[in-house]
Amino acid sequence: MTPASDVRPTLDAVWRIEGGRIVATLAAACGDLALAEDLAQEAFVEALRSWPDGGMPDNPGAWLTTVGKRRLIDTWRRRERLDERHRAMAAELEEHAEDRWEPIDDDVLRLVFTACHPVLSKEAQIALTLRVVAGLSTEEIARLFVVPVATVQQRIVRAKKTLGAAAVPFETPEPSEWRARLSAVLGVVYLVYTEGYSATTGDRWMRVELADEALRLGRMVAGLLPREPEAHALVALMELQSSRFPARTAADGSPILLDDQDRTRWDRAQIERGRAALRRADALGRGRGAYGLQAAIAECHAMAPSADETDWERIVLLYEALGRLAPNPVVDLNRAVAVSRATGPASALLIVDRLAGDGALRGSHLLPSVRGELLAQLGRTEEARSELATAATLAQNARTRAVLEAKLAAL
Repeated sequence: MTPASDVRPTLDAVWRIEGGRIVATLAAACGDLALAEDLAQEAFVEALRSWPDGGMPDNPGAWLTTVGKRRLIDTWRRRERLDERHRAMAAELEEHAEDRWEPIDDDVLRLVFTACHPVLSKEAQIALTLRVVAGLSTEEIARLFVVPVATVQQRIVRAKKTLGAAAVPFETPEPSEWRARLSAVLGVVYLVYTEGYSATTGDRWMRVELADEALRLGRMVAGLLPREPEAHALVALMELQSSRFPARTAADGSPILLDDQDRTRWDRAQIERGRAALRRADALGRGRGAYGLQAAIAECHAMAPSADETDWERIVLLYEALGRLAPNPVVDLNRAVAVSRATGPASALLIVDRLAGDGALRGSHLLPSVRGELLAQLGRTEEARSELATAATLAQNARTRAVLEAKLAAL
């Protein structure tokens, strides 16, 4: 017997890692994305009820998927008018209900493509996919989008209703349709990776399993569309960023910031894979898009012997190009950080103050944390303390908050 207090954390961890695959497998079986998510949640509730008494299964993902399939069979049998197709599908599912569950990569990719259907707005496509595939909460998605939680909730609800009303089938679109959905698919993969690289909430600074899943999906998309430079560029960005993972945290999980990382621990093989992917993108001859520019910035860091020897002037230029191509306050904030390394904190502070005056990133810890750092470098200690205290209050991730509190204490 497993104590009830031990079940919920384990189940939450299983869901974080395998939830997307479970929903994808159920959606492939029933052809209905909304129903698949409901079935997965019912299986989750059943696990909370039965695992404390019966013990946790050896393969929790298989158990949840099997229970979800059984719930699907029950749902079809409860309907007053089952057609022959549903009867045949129910019989097949029941026959194989005890089969060993294996994650099917194509099911996850099919789920991404389905949720990125052009019948939905791009914002709705991405919000829905982040919720279903990555298992992110509406709060986490809102922070990634820098919008209110209610806005994200409304997008997801409307997206599910729209897919149902349009009778969108759960199937990988024809190759002729892939390019039309590519921008949204890459956007989903990018945001899933972003949450894995730097978690917005919780007590872990990184969610490596989420970043790994995004990289896996990105490689698959690049394989499907080898003539699309931004697909290769996104893979390059993720490979280069992931190469730092061994050096980004201490043994206790506490963050190690870029300046303090042991660069000998960076994965050189992964860096070379990232650079090769960026060369493939460039070789297609269409110029660098938003992911290509970010990958080039990551490459600058990857090839620098130390933080001080980084080509900050080039990084500033790349951020300027990125800001013109894909305007975003986070890009401007990152440019300010690069400017502070290239020409000093005073000029960088002008950029940050302009962002603050525009109301950009209101409610996010990012702007006050950068502003506090710049003020500290300029010797304006009391103002710096105020900004860092505000940033620590706004930070939703425990590890990020601890870093900010340490900086505040050092002042």
